[in-house]
Amino acid sequence: MRLQKFLARAGVASRRHAEALIAEGRVTVNGAVMSEMGAKVTPGVDAVAVDGELVVLPAETVTLMLHKPAGYVTTMSDPQGRPTVAELVDGAACPGLFPVGRLDADTTGLLLFTTDGELGQLLLHPRHHVTKTYLALVEGALEEADAARLRAGIELEDGPTLPADVSILRGADARRAAALIGDDAQASGTRQRHGGKRSRTALEGAGTYVEVGLREGRKRQVRRMLEAVGHPIIALHRQSLGPLDLGELDRGAFRILTEQEVGALKSAS
Repeated sequence: MRLQKFLARAGVASRRHAEALIAEGRVTVNGAVMSEMGAKVTPGVDAVAVDGELVVLPAETVTLMLHKPAGYVTTMSDPQGRPTVAELVDGAACPGLFPVGRLDADTTGLLLFTTDGELGQLLLHPRHHVTKTYLALVEGALEEADAARLRAGIELEDGPTLPADVSILRGADARRAAALIGDDAQASGTRQRHGGKRSRTALEGAGTYVEVGLREGRKRQVRRMLEAVGHPIIALHRQSLGPLDLGELDRGAFRILTEQEVGALKSAS
């Protein structure tokens, strides 16, 4: 097995980061520093270490999904002392567990974790375009012309977006979205606007529920796209990632994925 693949499977880092560790001379095999990317190791035979600490493959990898509430930052530790998603998952029982991608502190919904570095790299790689579906409550009456612009792809400061799947939700669909987004979709319940604060309740009455499907993963992309068409987000929730859907998973709860679900994720990537 190639050394960088071994490190990724052990949950030390993504394969790309593993290559950086090797290049920096931080990885040893049987006591010798390894700097060749093509070096191979035999699990259970060769002793691999990073910064002097022995690395072993777990008996099996673990992948889980969390229904993230608002108010938690997507990191396993935070020097500023903010609440982190690590507090919501059983990281101590799953060494090497890390979040796949991130959700803003105020964004709720599906967040994936894994100890499988290969799977994480596969899902995060931009060329694989795993679809992520979001439900959003936006300010104002979003019209079909706005949705059409998003479907065609729009220009952002970091370049044009890929076409998005966009649906304006009304009636029963809007009520379902409101229930899924939930009352805590904004941790503060307010957003800053024109120098003052307006409550979510005040904004919701004149707002629009919309479903957005993206095959990209740029920073704060959904928020920036909707702001670009004149409809800032009041609340944002990720409902699905590829073949995975939150279903009835309670807010703040997580569950381990089945082998079939992990296989479906890999196939979608």
